[in-house]
Amino acid sequence: MARKDDHPDSQDRFSVSRRDFLKTAGLTSLATGGVGVAEADAQGAAPRAVGPGEVPIQLMVNGRRVDMKVEPRVTLLDALRNRTDNTGIKRVCDRGSCGACTMIVDGRAIYACSMLAIEAQGRQIRTVEGLAAGTSLHPVQQAFCDKDGLMCGFCTPGFVMAAVALLEKHPNPTLAQARKGLDGNICRCGTYARVLDAALSVKGVARG
Repeated sequence: MARKDDHPDSQDRFSVSRRDFLKTAGLTSLATGGVGVAEADAQGAAPRAVGPGEVPIQLMVNGRRVDMKVEPRVTLLDALRNRTDNTGIKRVCDRGSCGACTMIVDGRAIYACSMLAIEAQGRQIRTVEGLAAGTSLHPVQQAFCDKDGLMCGFCTPGFVMAAVALLEKHPNPTLAQARKGLDGNICRCGTYARVLDAALSVKGVARG
């Protein structure tokens, strides 16, 4: 088999400097970007910018419409904690790693510190305050009491919401499913065994 070195003109054909390559790649990217912008302009105007000041938004929280004004940078966590009576959710890490701010949005457990309030418009938001029916606790809340699944209680609302989302998806979860469903939440008191017991003891949770 002939090698590249066997051809006298191979050096000319294959030697492309790194600088020339980057120049070519840059021009190609610009050309492609220009086409994209032209197509976007042809399809319609650019999205309307909002902010940086407060803008009016509407949220559906626990089945009720909540009107407020917030800056576009405000998270769902801060909007509900500071502008409504929904203070069960806790702000701890504020970077989506501890789960203390867990809510259920459109049926999925999410970190409220990692979602902007303005993004949550048009979605069904559920917080721990919306679980109980009057003076009757939600089955998951009752199970946390029965199984002593809390110590200081600071992380408990997030764990409860994560457990509700888990049980609505898997009404009779296995231990592996329960661990996976709750592994995004941290308990600094170390009550994990009792939290798992509480989640596994609840059966037949209806979808909210």
